[in-house]
Amino acid sequence: LFSFFFFSFEEHDSDDDSYEVLDLTEYARRHHWWNRMFGRNSGPIVEKYSVATQIVMGGVTGWCAGFLFQKVGKLAATAVGGGFLLLQIASHSGYVQVDWKRVEKDVNKAKKQLKKRANKAAPEINTLIEESTEFIKQNIVVSSGFVGGFLLGLAS
Repeated sequence: LFSFFFFSFEEHDSDDDSYEVLDLTEYARRHHWWNRMFGRNSGPIVEKYSVATQIVMGGVTGWCAGFLFQKVGKLAATAVGGGFLLLQIASHSGYVQVDWKRVEKDVNKAKKQLKKRANKAAPEINTLIEESTEFIKQNIVVSSGFVGGFLLGLAS
């Protein structure tokens, strides 16, 4: 897919240049995203803290995420529902006429395009799922605290 050519010019007895091909897709599969961004010695910082601290850190961040998710979800649901309500009122009053045959045709066309794209994106999604699973396994204490906090944030 993507390859990066690294040209190294070394002094030899002859005028030949040596080239090394570095396949970035293989490199990306072998290295975690945080290692690519921050270097090899970087890793999960939370491993340095006690279990109780990790649970609290995960719980607080999870609660914040759950609380925000709840508020944004309510706002989005209100906006979408209000839009549909206004569209129905406008349609009933005669301001808007909907061509339902064209809507059905466009929806079917969109379904076909989504199926094609979903089949092409499957390997990338599997890689993302594998990396996420590995991250959760390595940080199980923080992850469990995050999930608990997220559920509490949704409930509050």
